[in-house]
Amino acid sequence: MLPFLTVCKDSAPETLLELCLKYVVDHVDTICSIDPFTKDYRLKDGLALPSEIWEKILHVYQQCGHILDDRFVNIFKNPHTTRLQRINLRNSSITDGGLRVLLKQKLIELNIDNCCNITEGSLVHINESGDCLLSLIVGSSVRLFPYVLLDSAYHRRGYILRTPNLRRLAVRNLVVHGEKMYFSLLLHSLHNLTYLDLSGCFDLGDLSYLCELRNLASLILYNVKRLQDAVGSLCKLVNLRHLDISQSKEKHGTFKSENQTLAMLVESLPNLVSLDISGTNLAGTGVAEHIPTSKHQYQVSVPKTDIPGLRSRVQNPFEFLGLYGTHHEACHRHDIPAKMVSGDANEEQILVAAAAYIDRPNILEKVLNDLFRLLRYETCQNISYALHTVLEAMDRHLTEKHIQICGSANLFYIVKGQDRHTFGVKEKRRLICTLINGMSAHKGDDTMMRNGCLTLFQFKVPDDMLFDYERLVHILLHIVSEMEQGGFVQRIGIHLLNALACQVDGMQKQLLGDLGAISQMLALIEDRLSRKVFDDALEVAWSTMWNVTDETAVNCQRFLDGRGMEFFLGCLTAFPHKEELLRNMMGLLGNVAEVKALRRCLMTSQFVSVFADLLDTSSEGIEVLYNAAGVLSHMASDGPVAWTLKFPRREDVLRRMVAAIDRWDLQTQRNINYRSFEPILYLTKVYHTPECQHWAVWALANLTKVYPDRYCSLVESEGGIHILEEIIHHEKPYARVKELAALVIIHCKEYRARILDAGAPCNG
Repeated sequence: MLPFLTVCKDSAPETLLELCLKYVVDHVDTICSIDPFTKDYRLKDGLALPSEIWEKILHVYQQCGHILDDRFVNIFKNPHTTRLQRINLRNSSITDGGLRVLLKQKLIELNIDNCCNITEGSLVHINESGDCLLSLIVGSSVRLFPYVLLDSAYHRRGYILRTPNLRRLAVRNLVVHGEKMYFSLLLHSLHNLTYLDLSGCFDLGDLSYLCELRNLASLILYNVKRLQDAVGSLCKLVNLRHLDISQSKEKHGTFKSENQTLAMLVESLPNLVSLDISGTNLAGTGVAEHIPTSKHQYQVSVPKTDIPGLRSRVQNPFEFLGLYGTHHEACHRHDIPAKMVSGDANEEQILVAAAAYIDRPNILEKVLNDLFRLLRYETCQNISYALHTVLEAMDRHLTEKHIQICGSANLFYIVKGQDRHTFGVKEKRRLICTLINGMSAHKGDDTMMRNGCLTLFQFKVPDDMLFDYERLVHILLHIVSEMEQGGFVQRIGIHLLNALACQVDGMQKQLLGDLGAISQMLALIEDRLSRKVFDDALEVAWSTMWNVTDETAVNCQRFLDGRGMEFFLGCLTAFPHKEELLRNMMGLLGNVAEVKALRRCLMTSQFVSVFADLLDTSSEGIEVLYNAAGVLSHMASDGPVAWTLKFPRREDVLRRMVAAIDRWDLQTQRNINYRSFEPILYLTKVYHTPECQHWAVWALANLTKVYPDRYCSLVESEGGIHILEEIIHHEKPYARVKELAALVIIHCKEYRARILDAGAPCNG
């Protein structure tokens, strides 16, 4: 267990507040209207919520993949109705104008890490409203501070940043030009600082100006060059409890007289509880040294250390010691005077490193690769913490492609592993949302798309993904249309899209069509036909359209409008012996035929002849024949007047259809899934054409015989028993139709009796 970090237990169900917040951010019209002139969001009149709620709305809005921009933050224009104190704008697209709106609030915490649209123009507004500010994070890609001072107003007024009560300041990767006193001026008026992070900043000088910060307890100088010249100044910061002088590049982490330098630092800073020397040579070569407790030669030595510069801390070990990537692999040594160590020697060191370097993408990528090896070979024991770590890394570094790729690879092995059944709803949803965020941000990268799809396939599709259905569909359609034709990513993307299209309701099927699923599938089919290529993607494209058109007339119309029948004939001609392809195509046409207004589009001699000929094809199963008969039954159900063809004649087609049905084995197992029997029950009532009834009752008899647990209750719940009894007593249906109708009723009664027996109390 890692005692210094607490992992959020997400196995509990989502709270009512969490559900409400997610609904609000996905339906912002519940709290906002749109300004007709500026198109900005505008808070509805009379609405006021406490700061805790507004801050959570901001957090959830970004976590759910929405882009935080000026248009959205305009709802916080009035600080009296939308109070904010703590704002994290990390990775947002907000500009100086949007930030100015937020600064009207009395903020005490502000994070603008990786907000690339914020410029020096915002510095004026921060200084104007900075009296309340206690914490300010200015990370990479932010141009808040000037690069050059020269003879500027900053010198004349004596400060750059006017936030007199600031306790925490992070300014990362700031490079200035020709100004040795820049950072001295930046920090000059910030006497209350307790935490200072200057990671990656260039030309900090000898750091003597830090001695003015008498309250400073934490100092982060990660990736600051030429720290050798500043060791003397660092030794004077006697109140420091946390010091980080780690490096990511070996050449910048080399100190002269490393053992003596480290010893001087540690002995000068008696209050240190945390020290990070990762990436440096300060841990020495690993030669163990004994520390005598007395000058008397007969007394026993105290415990040793493999890090010579830390022998003064053997009996007072650090709470944390950073040794990740140190020269001579210091983290692999045995005698390290620290309770926790960041490194790559074992699982605990790797997880500690991930937490410690969560804001450092270049190091974090290496740590995630270390973690990947543990997960891949199933040697990681703390899966819950590993999951939390990976999700946090991906959420913080959305724009860092390599973090997203490494993170998604880790997620694959986490959800594929044995512990996946223990994930709660919150954990699953956060994982899926984080993955979709990463895929959305890096749509053009094959590796990210592949990792994402493979990971999502480990979940229950589509049930686990319905909460973020639309965004995932957008990504998958992008994969189908933009990724390499016939490549692995496109193929797995279309398989996942097909799985999403199955087992969902009509609204979601229509949404798939609205988002372009039908047109994208037809485009893929056209590509394969033009190249005369048969592959699984072609099969799945037809299967997807079969699913998307199920009881969804508008999608059936889209299929026809998109030259779908032309492509049907093309595939039939090019690949006549591909049974799975024929099955999928005829299943789709069965959906089209169920729509009365569209049946006229199928009423051509060419199409009907094809359907009729399929009734007599030899096949390992009956699916193609079954679907062909279903299409013809629906076309015939409109009566003789609607049959406008001279050839083939209606009576000939119906005769061939009945002959085919009589050849089918009633106990044939099926590869089909009905959510409703409404289209079939419609045909059972077509008394003017008993042949249509024949196909319908055979279908019901087969399904209730082979799959009683799934379909007997469906027949009963949709009023099928009453309809079948009417068939038996009606004079028009011929004998075989009535026999099959009676069989369905028998199957349902037997199923009901078996269920009652199974639930009956035992005697004795």
